[in-house]
Amino acid sequence: MRNFNDLETNWRIESIEQVVVKGERRRLAGCNARLGVHGKEVSFPLVRVTIGGISGYGWSRITKENAEALIGSPARDIFSAEQWIEDRFQAIQFPLLDWLGQARNQTVYELLSGSKPAEPLRVPCYDTSLYFDDLHLSSDADAVRLLQEEAMQGYNEGFRGFKIKVGRGAMHMDLMEGTRRDIAIVNGIREAVGPDCNISIDANNGYNLNLTKHVLLETAQSKLLWIEEAFHEDDRLYRNLKEWMAERQLNVLITDGEGLAAKPIVEWAEQGLIDAIQYDLKDYGIVNWLKLAKRLALSGVKAAPHNYGGFYGNYASAQVYPAIEGFMFVEWDEAQIPGIDTSGYSIQDGKIIVPSAPGFGLHVDAAFYENQVRSSGWRV
Repeated sequence: MRNFNDLETNWRIESIEQVVVKGERRRLAGCNARLGVHGKEVSFPLVRVTIGGISGYGWSRITKENAEALIGSPARDIFSAEQWIEDRFQAIQFPLLDWLGQARNQTVYELLSGSKPAEPLRVPCYDTSLYFDDLHLSSDADAVRLLQEEAMQGYNEGFRGFKIKVGRGAMHMDLMEGTRRDIAIVNGIREAVGPDCNISIDANNGYNLNLTKHVLLETAQSKLLWIEEAFHEDDRLYRNLKEWMAERQLNVLITDGEGLAAKPIVEWAEQGLIDAIQYDLKDYGIVNWLKLAKRLALSGVKAAPHNYGGFYGNYASAQVYPAIEGFMFVEWDEAQIPGIDTSGYSIQDGKIIVPSAPGFGLHVDAAFYENQVRSSGWRV
């Protein structure tokens, strides 16, 4: 049981503020199987919660109206021995966990896991930036070279895992021409990064069962780690695919669950049809993930929380990693946002080096944040 008796009895929520902060990826992100160009800009709602004169920052979509209802709440009513954050306050769970880390001078990973590593925490990750940046090219060979260059940019930044978007034939190209290019790019990236890196593919539901089989056969030489969102979750189709892969000794994991996942997806995973669940870390929340991970572990199902488009999720995922049994890799979407110092984190040899600074280990420029609140945010 967790004990929060160390929290001062007079500590209450004094203020909640929110701004939408904006920054940029290191390069423009192209299309995927179902969406157009994602662009270079990234943004997210950053909330600051102040309790007892101490502030915590974190991602939150809470509305001003809902925030007003939380003002004055005692700190001891917020935190739960059973699930860290009481249900009423889960909309601001990220800034609250950051606050708790600041108040106790502990990292979030120490809070959640109950232990402190002897050396800096190192968390496996993968580069998620390999989109359809090649649609303007008529030559498959030129497309392969471009994506190889992008993969090597990640490799030179320290990544040793890569997720490649596939499904060009679903909308943006002719079906078979796009599928042929998918295959060429996957095999080309394997050639570029070498045999020791993890490579996965994500079709964003742009394939059907037979296309999935075709692509898996044609990329067998590249030894994929997983195929993500091959098609919308369907237990009959996944059962067929699992049996087909077993017959051909294709050891590729099936991962799914981001976005509008089918309601029985966890049950299907427990039946052996899906190897890892990918509910988004921010939207699903840390509290729910901690509960789900315990259930998944009973049947050996892995966790691979979704994080694309989530600058903040890079760092939150790394902090949560030790507390979630079966967490495979952090999905890393590289970007920079003015006013947020991320220099405590680094990528080395496929691992995130996590800082020992309290909370989530991010330093937010308070003066910059307050200026943003005045100009475009809100405060209660």
